[in-house]
Amino acid sequence: MAGEMALEYNEYILSRVGCKVQKLSINAGSNCPNRDGTIGIGGCAFCNNESFNPSYCSPNKSIAQQITEGKAFFRKKYPEMKYLAYFQSYTNTYGDTHQLVSKYEEALSQEDVVGLVIGTRPDCLKDDMLEALRLLASRTYLCVELGAESIYDATLRRINRGHTWGVTQESVCRLSECGVDVGLHFIMGLPGESVDMQLRVADAVNALPVQLVKLHQLQIVRGSLFASQYEREELHDLRLWEVDEYIDFCVEFLSRLRNDIVVERFTSQAPSDMVVAPRWGLKNYEFTNRLRNEMKRRDRS
Repeated sequence: MAGEMALEYNEYILSRVGCKVQKLSINAGSNCPNRDGTIGIGGCAFCNNESFNPSYCSPNKSIAQQITEGKAFFRKKYPEMKYLAYFQSYTNTYGDTHQLVSKYEEALSQEDVVGLVIGTRPDCLKDDMLEALRLLASRTYLCVELGAESIYDATLRRINRGHTWGVTQESVCRLSECGVDVGLHFIMGLPGESVDMQLRVADAVNALPVQLVKLHQLQIVRGSLFASQYEREELHDLRLWEVDEYIDFCVEFLSRLRNDIVVERFTSQAPSDMVVAPRWGLKNYEFTNRLRNEMKRRDRS
């Protein structure tokens, strides 16, 4: 219903691990099959990984060093905080399973790290990796975030994603069977998708054993294929969100979404110098506060 927010992410994690936590982003030096030629080259049309990589994250640093520097940043304000090690950059289940698990274990061995969040693609979950994730989930908090991006195969082909929605559905179910929390990431506003098409994402997610969803509005970021196409005026069926209309969309999306699914994020803001369009000038928490206020207003009307 309008006026009701789903369980907040911080509340959900508190219920899962028993303490307040902060995610610490890690760059483990992972690659991507959509960049190294395995399934494609050039990456996804929307992607420039540098647009969301914190300054302390570098594959030239050990996992332990990145966590130490990340904790130093947050501890100034939150001295009692615990942490989730967030393997964020590129595809963090892609490669040799033994080597990847050793990186997960290095993160878990650091003081005050109470769990893992692993970002990956739906098509990079081999059987031995799934077994490794099952074992990890049996002894620590573990969430795997899958970059679904869209539920429409035509869109996935257009953005050079390299997998189908069916692959995402299968991977969600297999992860759930392993006892892993599953998060899905979607981009709202991809070319060729109407508002109604994007609202149907909620219906598709409702049918899956998913705990968490991340949304963000499409941003055209420098260094991406979309940026080149946008500057050449080739994205004829693209309509970028204005803030108020995206708030309206999020209200409707929440009204459709299963009430036990946590929306971890509604927006993402790349660094200002990397954003071509749209340039909202809002931090994520500022957008969320405006969304909350709009839902309260509608509930009173």
